[in-house]
Amino acid sequence: MTATAGFSRPIGLAIFLIVAGAIGWYSSFALTVEKLEVLADSSHVPSCDFGLLVQCGRNLSSWQGSVFGFPNPLIGVGGFVAPVVVGASILSGARFARWYWIAFWVGIVTAFAFVVWLIVQSIFVLGTLCPWCMAVWVVTIPMFWLVTLHVLRADVIPLPPRARAAFHGAYGWVPLITFASYTAVAVIAQVRLDVLSYL
Repeated sequence: MTATAGFSRPIGLAIFLIVAGAIGWYSSFALTVEKLEVLADSSHVPSCDFGLLVQCGRNLSSWQGSVFGFPNPLIGVGGFVAPVVVGASILSGARFARWYWIAFWVGIVTAFAFVVWLIVQSIFVLGTLCPWCMAVWVVTIPMFWLVTLHVLRADVIPLPPRARAAFHGAYGWVPLITFASYTAVAVIAQVRLDVLSYL
């Protein structure tokens, strides 16, 4: 029996995972292409460089852009396939075992933690806002909230009924939670980088 047996298929979550995964994958692919072009020609100016503040060149050339010894975008090219596969599988009628949901959730939590670290590095250390990076932030943040609350509401992680009901209620508030998360990042960026002065 699956951990979510008896729980209606999360069609909305499945569709979001496919769309968000596709956006994240494309953004990561675009960044990978830019990195390859820079490696092939050191004088190449990335097409996502729009000024001192909004650019990806500084991010790609920094050590933060290759934390594990290879360009970070390659992680996204591989990693964003997972949400698309999970979403498509849900739409096709698949019901996953508890371990599968937990493994997927751990991957999403890890991605979210990495994105938060990259946001901090980008705003506080590099002083830039990378367009393709921000696209990855935009899809990873709600993905984290949706998958986390789904796992907690659907008895993937055993919880008391009252706690599970609370998380089920919170699931409907994900748009607002996501908006609050975006707002927090925007405010921090404005305070630190004075973004509005560049507009």
